[in-house]
Amino acid sequence: MPLLLAYALPAIPLAALTLPLYVLVPTYYTEALGLPLAGVGFALLVVRLFDAISDPAMGWIGDRARTRFGRRRTLFALGIPLVALSAFMLFAPPPDASLFWLTGWGLLLSLGYTIMLVPYSAWGAELAGDYHQRSRIAGWREGLILLGTLGAIALPYTIGFDDPTVWNGLAILGAAIALLLPLFGSVTLALVPEPRDFTRRKLELRDGLKAIAANKPFIRLLAAFFLNGLATGIPATLFLYFVSDRLGMPEARGLFLFIYFLCGVGGTAIALLAARRSSKHRAWSVAMILACVAFAPAPLLPEGAWYGFLAICVVTGLLLGFDLALPPSIQADVIDVDTAESGEQRSGLYFALWSLTTKLALALAVGMAFPLLSLAGFDPQGQTTANGLLALAIAYGWLPIVAKLAAIALMWNFPLDEAEQKSLRDRITSA
Repeated sequence: MPLLLAYALPAIPLAALTLPLYVLVPTYYTEALGLPLAGVGFALLVVRLFDAISDPAMGWIGDRARTRFGRRRTLFALGIPLVALSAFMLFAPPPDASLFWLTGWGLLLSLGYTIMLVPYSAWGAELAGDYHQRSRIAGWREGLILLGTLGAIALPYTIGFDDPTVWNGLAILGAAIALLLPLFGSVTLALVPEPRDFTRRKLELRDGLKAIAANKPFIRLLAAFFLNGLATGIPATLFLYFVSDRLGMPEARGLFLFIYFLCGVGGTAIALLAARRSSKHRAWSVAMILACVAFAPAPLLPEGAWYGFLAICVVTGLLLGFDLALPPSIQADVIDVDTAESGEQRSGLYFALWSLTTKLALALAVGMAFPLLSLAGFDPQGQTTANGLLALAIAYGWLPIVAKLAAIALMWNFPLDEAEQKSLRDRITSA
């Protein structure tokens, strides 16, 4: 328990750089700073395209790095100051901040986040080889991410972040990240050991890429995760606009978000129990089916449907715990396929591709949804047309269902279960 807590602590400040970044920052830069909707969407898309280079590169470097401090711990430590600074600058922009400010600091934050997150995720995957213990590690990390998310949502809405000329809630959130990340990161570095490296031989880059392409469970999981990430990213990006403009309840935005993520904490514990009773992939698939059912009535809600939308937030919040806790645990299992076959433990590269997929899914959600809504007549700063509100409702509630159904089809009969994973670990440890 103490080791799990020490490992998971940095997830609290890092939480503000996940979904809240895509919920709060676009809204703040468009509504408070007055930047164009399509321009903000394009800027965030540029940031994520940069990840197409930085994420795989950092994963490869992390797997090859050999230092006395440890290959996972070294990069994690190097990323802390860059993330702390760039997060503060992005969350506390001057009133006249431009798209260049958003893009520049967004790129630096993305780079620092990659330097930290890739080895941090690989570190957690390598701390245990047991099928269910991996879920516990991922569950603790993602559970604290959700707790941090609650703070990241509550702070701006409690203090307010509509006025860019004062020290608002978003700026204070940036300062909190800058202070807590070095503090909690230091605890992790001091108490969590470097995991054992099971590498037997080094692969050339071309051979390594061929081995990844041949890892069919990984490719299947990655495709499903991208589709589900897109399905999660679209409503996350449009959440504030949907509540304000479609439901006409701007004063309830913070409360709904808080309830959503609070339910996610409980959902993480439920996900771990469900995975033990069946399997990780089947439990995740059932959760995605239930999420489709929950999202279906959202576009049909009338203005002011407080209790109806509250019910959707509670159900989808509980199911969010499955999305966060189970896929990273399955990812650790598919890395075993590669380690057993190739002889090189490349958790860093695998989690870099995983991180890249996450970011691209969220960026595509922003880069696709914002321009399409703008074309349909939705304007958060002006008079939105009826077609614009209809497009907002459909994009929020029904578009994610299409992506989730495709992800379910990929994961329902996923080939890697507990028995197969144990066989892989025996091969790795006995080699």
